Amino acid sequence: MKVKGLRWWVVGLIALAAVINYIDRQAFSVLWETEGGIADELYPELDADGRKKIYGSIGTYFIIAYALGQALFGRIFDKLGTRFGFALSIGFWSLATGLHALVSGVLGFTFVRSLLGLAEAGNWPGAAKGNAEWFPTNERAIAQGIFNFGASFGALISIPLIGFMAQKLHWHIIFMIIALLGFLWLIPWLVVVKIGPKKHPWLTDEEKDRILNGQKNEVATVEGEVEPKSMSYGKLLGFKQSWGVIIASAAIDPIWWIFVVWIPNYLVNVFGVGIEGITKYGWIPYLGAMIGAWFGGLLAKNFFNRGWDVNKVRKTTIGVGCAIMLPALLSLSNPGSPLIAVLIMAVVLFGFQTAIGNIQTLPSDLYSGKSVGTLSGLAGMSAKFAAAGLTWYIGSKLPADKYSFVFLIGAVLVAIVVFAVWVLIPKIKPLQRA
Repeated sequence: MKVKGLRWWVVGLIALAAVINYIDRQAFSVLWETEGGIADELYPELDADGRKKIYGSIGTYFIIAYALGQALFGRIFDKLGTRFGFALSIGFWSLATGLHALVSGVLGFTFVRSLLGLAEAGNWPGAAKGNAEWFPTNERAIAQGIFNFGASFGALISIPLIGFMAQKLHWHIIFMIIALLGFLWLIPWLVVVKIGPKKHPWLTDEEKDRILNGQKNEVATVEGEVEPKSMSYGKLLGFKQSWGVIIASAAIDPIWWIFVVWIPNYLVNVFGVGIEGITKYGWIPYLGAMIGAWFGGLLAKNFFNRGWDVNKVRKTTIGVGCAIMLPALLSLSNPGSPLIAVLIMAVVLFGFQTAIGNIQTLPSDLYSGKSVGTLSGLAGMSAKFAAAGLTWYIGSKLPADKYSFVFLIGAVLVAIVVFAVWVLIPKIKPLQRA
């Protein structure tokens, strides 16, 4: 049997995995705040500040595990390949989701959330690996866009979907249902992705030639010489531009996690909404993120089409994103109503997505070969640890109804991004080995 366009079925399944990833991730934050949900059932004696402290602690461990999981699954995908790497990642995160229904107390939820974070992190290196394996170089931007759409769409629908279910079902049942989604995903994945494109029996000869011939230009060079391995960490970190990428990543990423972790808690404690309000308003910020992801890519492409060099394109696009985020974050200090608040949040996440995609390309703009992956890994891990630190601070140190300082921190982080990109990376261009 031959299947035309098999590579698009593969990336479609990877995008669907990203949708499930966000549904599983966001379920805890919604069900924690639900009337009669996790916090009400397990901690009825605690006030809002006490519950927020526990929630923030659990969320911190989730993000730390997520940071470690990216490094772990990057190696797993390299060793076992895309097929089994994804099977392990989504299999374990679906198991972790189901285990949420069986635990109680801080220790139990910390364990299952950490297991979830560790396993969910595999979705991103897996997508990169699948993209590199199944697509020619000139189609990878489109394939990555499909995956990013899946992630954004998952973030968009997760809160209203879980909120709707929470109005009908007990939280134990909801965790079991969404865990089943991941296990069901494994069936078409293991059937369709039997093996890589070199030997896949369903690939047409035309598509196989298109994929494999389109990957022949991928030997990385530095001034025409093959670069077989990564720079050492010492050499890589000897460039201030590397620190610019790391610091920019560590500054911008926590802004995303402010909203991913805290939107339901914010709506409940600042505006007093119930689960109906979370369901009604909680998805709106992610609509801005989804549009921003497309806008940032299209804006950069437009600038390149004008003949701009990479330095001007990246800095202008990142600058546009930061210019959008900064006033929006400051205006969240007193939005007045939940609707206005989530609309402003949508603007923030629109600006975030405009900037982040171009920040994530900086390693490949500056380096070549495996040094790109090394710097990307350092930047990604620093970003997640920074997000974990901010999550801990919000949960442990700030009153439940006082979020204005959180958004001020976000504004300061935007300023740090600008400093890192403009000062530490004076000109974005390929760097020679030291």
